[in-house]
Amino acid sequence: MVASTPGRRVLTVAVAAAVLAGGSATAASAANGYHPVAIYSMNESSGARTMIDSSGNGLHGAIGNEVITDVGVNGATGYRFTRLQPDRPPAHPRHLVTVGDTSALDPGSRNYAVTIRLRTTYHFGNIIQKGQAAASGGNFKLQIPNGIVQCLFRGANGTIIVQATRRINDGWWHVVRCERTGSGVSLAVDGRTVARRGGWTGPIANRWPLSIGGKTDCDQRAVGCDYYAGDLDWVEIEAG
Repeated sequence: MVASTPGRRVLTVAVAAAVLAGGSATAASAANGYHPVAIYSMNESSGARTMIDSSGNGLHGAIGNEVITDVGVNGATGYRFTRLQPDRPPAHPRHLVTVGDTSALDPGSRNYAVTIRLRTTYHFGNIIQKGQAAASGGNFKLQIPNGIVQCLFRGANGTIIVQATRRINDGWWHVVRCERTGSGVSLAVDGRTVARRGGWTGPIANRWPLSIGGKTDCDQRAVGCDYYAGDLDWVEIEAG
């Protein structure tokens, strides 16, 4: 797979190093044919309700008022998503950060990568997604069941899911990168590729918003919202 080549290995390490340093991985990705779709540094001040996209593409997000901004932990500043009891009504839509639907955020048939930096001590929740399991047009998401990060892409040709080999809900910051190409899906944690699976999902394009922190269409009864609990201080989406 592309992700296993020496060039991709160097890029993955560069991505992790750049994000850990608080900078964008755009330069490293551009050298490999990727361009930024959205860059969210999550450095907004306390009480902010707009998540700024610094890529220049204007894909700003709405921060729900249950999301705590300007939280500093272990040298980083980001957003905090407090713990909500799984599957206990009512739904909490204000627990989410959302970016309105646009085709720019759909993987389509492109190479596509999502990089996040997270810190948690919990063991469940959907971290970021566009679309849900039954969404027409497919979906993608990063989630952390049992403290183990999983990456899923579902397209017209099928679903590919990969997961890490160890838990990362240890209270330390971790950089996670999920990438889909024409030859498969790979997952890297802290600069090291930990999982890959070959295949082609087919195109993915839906009419859903990008959601950070859980599902947008849920009621905690028939459909659980899978709310994330923990901190985030970086999200970058790229395509090639």
